[in-house]
Amino acid sequence: MSDLIDRAVTADVGGASEAVVAAGVLEAGHQADLIVGTGPLPGSDEWLAEEGTDIPAERQLAWQLACLRIQLGAGIDSVETVMSLRRCGATWATIGRATGMTRQSAHERWGKHVAAILDPYGSGMPPAVPDDNPVAP
Repeated sequence: MSDLIDRAVTADVGGASEAVVAAGVLEAGHQADLIVGTGPLPGSDEWLAEEGTDIPAERQLAWQLACLRIQLGAGIDSVETVMSLRRCGATWATIGRATGMTRQSAHERWGKHVAAILDPYGSGMPPAVPDDNPVAP
């Protein structure tokens, strides 16, 4: 085997893989901006009009849901995005709807990972996280 082939098949590609995923996640955010919009500029009349309403939180939730869908469509399974969605109050039903699965399937896919991040000591989830884990029959 040639040196080039040997290098290609034996090189540690872990760092390169992480860089590709990071670039994909960043691009997913850019694409979500194009789908959902970025909202008004701070201090603008539109921004002041939204102050005290649910619109900014709804926009953030919609943006994260779009990011998740884009990431999954690109083959990036981003538990960090699901964790962020849960911290913003997204239910498993909403996450499931965005990803084309049931709430129980979404919970089965990401629930343990999200719990390990948000509740590493088993002392309880942050208050914003909905208490909607599906109960096994």
